[in-house]
Amino acid sequence: MRTHATAAVVSGAIVVSALALPAAAQAAERPGASAGLGDFTAKTAHPDTSLGNITFSKAVINGGKDIVLGVTTKKTVIVTYTATSSSGVALTEAFLWQGTDSSSTDTITGSLGTGDDPVCTESTTRTGVYSCKAVFHINAASDLKNNGVAGTWKLFLGGYDLYANASYDDDVATTRIKKASQLTLDATPEPVRKGRTVTVTGKLKRADWNAGTYVGATGQKVLLQYRKKGSQTYTTLKTVTSGAGGALRTTTRATADGYYRFSFATSTTTAASTSADDYVDVR
Repeated sequence: MRTHATAAVVSGAIVVSALALPAAAQAAERPGASAGLGDFTAKTAHPDTSLGNITFSKAVINGGKDIVLGVTTKKTVIVTYTATSSSGVALTEAFLWQGTDSSSTDTITGSLGTGDDPVCTESTTRTGVYSCKAVFHINAASDLKNNGVAGTWKLFLGGYDLYANASYDDDVATTRIKKASQLTLDATPEPVRKGRTVTVTGKLKRADWNAGTYVGATGQKVLLQYRKKGSQTYTTLKTVTSGAGGALRTTTRATADGYYRFSFATSTTTAASTSADDYVDVR
């Protein structure tokens, strides 16, 4: 985590009017917000000390949940955080980003910005403590096409106090942006005699943001589960590994009337999914 600050004394009104421009610029240039993020960090000198250094804490991204996106998903992501400064807070900015160095567009592999500057409200009981909310409107079809990959993303927060002291922290919190997945299943024959073989086939696919479609996920572990007619509980029968194009195929013995389904657990890059169940009549 890196925190930087710079000092320059001007009026609060000048700060707000001057610093509204970078956010508008980065909003216009989406899907990549890296230029706006890099511009913010490039503007700030890094002295040993500064007046009114803002600290950021208590950040919560998307209610603490993963951000799951299909190929056309439009999702509003809320980020809340606390900004603290003895010299007040005139303005803050927020980005979600991937990479190794937020100060250079060459080392930012993915970035998402807010359409508007976050809203910060000062506490009525604690001077200099602000509760802030940033709103990200993410469109997977445009914002993530050739802009970052699924996995861990960091939260960048920057701000200016009323004396134009600029501060930022490029790793306040992390979240995972994951590709949505889809599962299908078909159990045959239907009906089947007791003790005979039931063949279960299906496919596991996940969103490809660059291609704009769902593609087969190869080499993934998927559970075959069974629920007896009249029961509410699924039991795992076996683990199946997806083949070429995400294809799934396995067999099991017919014991009683019931339902079969495939279940895929979440990974660091792909969200969990469960197929629709398929009822097999055993005679």
